[in-house]
Amino acid sequence: MTCETNAVVQSAPNDSYRMMDVFSVVNGAGVTETTREQLDHARPTWVSDTAATAENWMRHLRNPNKFFIYPKSTAGQQLNIEYSQTPIDYASGDTILFIPETYFPSVVDGTVFLAESIDNEHVNSGRAKLFYDSFIQGLSGSASNRLIADSESAGENQKDIIDGPYGKVRRYG
Repeated sequence: MTCETNAVVQSAPNDSYRMMDVFSVVNGAGVTETTREQLDHARPTWVSDTAATAENWMRHLRNPNKFFIYPKSTAGQQLNIEYSQTPIDYASGDTILFIPETYFPSVVDGTVFLAESIDNEHVNSGRAKLFYDSFIQGLSGSASNRLIADSESAGENQKDIIDGPYGKVRRYG
């Protein structure tokens, strides 16, 4: 993504559902995640520092599509980022171009729910509810995985990760 020039607050692309990670400056060094609180304590004037190549990024805790960078962006600076993309809205009869495989069970459950609620409304209404509940559970389950997907530890217990001379190492035993 191309950063907004001379800005600390950046916005993920328009089709973003939420920001996940900033990896590096395009053709440049990695960008390290930190928190605003840590940067505020270490360098209270960071917001007004001169624009330069990004070194750090911070999540915007109140807006999942925005994030902060330090120092503020130079003109034309591009970042390699990862974000969740908002699915395309399809109308009846449209050709569906792409649905990630992870959504397949939820699509099946939602389709069966719709079919059952129309065809079996008086015979077995419990069957439609079963598929509806499965559909909702499948979609909401991904929300509980955000902590794992959006953190550097990826769900690892921090006690099992050791900072060593070659970076973070997983401790066994």
